Amino acid sequence: MTESVIPPNLEACGDAMISPDWPLFSKQTIVNSSPLQLGIMASGSGTNFEAVAKAIANGELKAEIKVLIYYNHQAIEKERAEKYNIPSVLIDHRDYQQREDLDRKIVEVLKSYGVDWVIMAGWMRIITQVLLDGYPERVINIHPSLLPSFKGIRAIEQALAAKVKITGCTVHLVSLEVDSGAIIMQAAVPVLPNDDLDTLHQRIQIQEHNIFPKAIAIAAFKEQEQKFN
Repeated sequence: MTESVIPPNLEACGDAMISPDWPLFSKQTIVNSSPLQLGIMASGSGTNFEAVAKAIANGELKAEIKVLIYYNHQAIEKERAEKYNIPSVLIDHRDYQQREDLDRKIVEVLKSYGVDWVIMAGWMRIITQVLLDGYPERVINIHPSLLPSFKGIRAIEQALAAKVKITGCTVHLVSLEVDSGAIIMQAAVPVLPNDDLDTLHQRIQIQEHNIFPKAIAIAAFKEQEQKFN
């Protein structure tokens, strides 16, 4: 029998490698049978928002999206939210002189909808301690690189410029330092010789949609595991 070249904590998925191994976690049962109450913060194309919504609709993630918060008047997420009958709230960052004031309003809205986990899916604003204090260790972000490499904006462009052979995406807990919180799940995507920004972005995005709902479940499972240990 040929020995697998895949390390035991990695899962092969298309042209990507994912860690931690999802089948290991998917066999576990979260002790609390209640669905996770999610609030999603996004303001862009909304594909990661929809990936989470689809995972919930398909029974792959035991959760409810209670509200979508967005700041871009032209954000496509609003239309995606309407498709799933999810309420959306526009909070325009330009209406607030201080980031802390913006985050206070965000926390106020999230709490009013009964949110217990905050999911940042294309939220391109720097958050403050106000949001982190409102949801300690329960704010999750997705980033298009294998952190800690290529933090910040234009991560895919950074990877191409560095001529790396492997990049990918990371789901992590949010901390004050940008893209520096504890890593929950990653998918490694090879950079092909003829890749440009569009082709590499498309392949990374496929893996973002794959791991984001799984990482949310893993984060909740790990939190409950810690409570009962």
